[in-house]
Amino acid sequence: MRLLLIEEDAQRCAHIRQRLVSWRPQAQLVVHSPVSQGALAPEFLAQGFDAVLLADVWPGGRGLTWARELAGRTGFAPLVLLCGADASAARDAAALGAYTLSHGDLDCEAFAQVLAAAEERQAHARAVWRTSRAGRETQRFGDAFIRGYRCIRRLAAGPMTDLFVGESERAGTLVALKVARDRQDDQHPTFDMFRRFLQEYEIAQRISDPAVVRLHDLGVSDEHAWLVMEYFTLGDLRRRMQARLAPRDALRLAIAIARALATIHAAGVLHRDLKPGNIMLREGGSIALIDFGLSKDAALALDVTDTGTIFGTPHYMSPEQGHAEPVDARSDLYSLGVILFEMLTGEKPYRADNPMAIVYKHRKEPVPQLPPQFAAVQPLLERLLAKVPADRFAGALQAAEALQGTLDQWLARGAQA
Repeated sequence: MRLLLIEEDAQRCAHIRQRLVSWRPQAQLVVHSPVSQGALAPEFLAQGFDAVLLADVWPGGRGLTWARELAGRTGFAPLVLLCGADASAARDAAALGAYTLSHGDLDCEAFAQVLAAAEERQAHARAVWRTSRAGRETQRFGDAFIRGYRCIRRLAAGPMTDLFVGESERAGTLVALKVARDRQDDQHPTFDMFRRFLQEYEIAQRISDPAVVRLHDLGVSDEHAWLVMEYFTLGDLRRRMQARLAPRDALRLAIAIARALATIHAAGVLHRDLKPGNIMLREGGSIALIDFGLSKDAALALDVTDTGTIFGTPHYMSPEQGHAEPVDARSDLYSLGVILFEMLTGEKPYRADNPMAIVYKHRKEPVPQLPPQFAAVQPLLERLLAKVPADRFAGALQAAEALQGTLDQWLARGAQA
């Protein structure tokens, strides 16, 4: 059994967890704080849970109010309102089709009876959903049928993959699904895409750090390779940069990116495609790196690109990467320098009409100058964007320390964003 508990009172959460485990030792209880985590995503149906328990009241909210909204979501998991001694709330909840438990019921047989009834109802609903035509259609992501996932909407379409947001029954949360297009030509066979997805999955599983996207699952369905990953409601850094970043925020993000690079580099992984679209934003201001399909992983001894092939995104590639020369961790730091310049100015450091011209400028043109108000950042940028790797920071931790020092100086001067 798996339950979702919407409750703010830590003592009551502990009490419910204790009662649940004493009844079902293998049961899982996931707690959602309505105050710190906010409302449930509007697309979320809690299909991975046997029931959703709602506290009667918390600072700024009421369980019955949430129950009214959640009961209106077709296919939402059974609701159980912890209604205290409020008889009218119990009647209103019952009218919505929700179960009710008083606080006293938590220590009685009613606790197990209500949850067992909710579990049975949800099991029936799942069986109907899985086997019905409508249910099968909701498990289709483009041309790929992926069992156990409900498609909500397409997020983006690329030349080789489509990105969807869906709900995972097993994970009990919203997820992002990257689904490869069915390509039968020699350049992009399905097996090659699965190999890239497998590398991403292996890297994320091995590093297992908040600085790296969490990956849930991968497979092949209807000859389409697919990868299931953590869903970021705030989107990526590219979206954040659409609104002009304050200098202090740009520096803080650059520090977070440098530290994330230090984490993957310590694990023997070079990203090799670092760009704003591959940097996701978490609640609370931290970041996570995604898309390791072009990475080089020393632990796996796997490099999915051919020797001598130019790979990556031209605007963010180091001179050596753009010329298909050997790369190391300092190449990722060069990409960080490009991102820092763009966060501060809203422009890319080198622009041209075609990719090869951009690659040429990365190698031949001098490091661009930041506007005068960012003069304090220029020496740091010169090192990140140095043409020769030996002139850059020796590693990501050194870059993070330098960025932190620059931010501290900026804040000490009382600079206005």
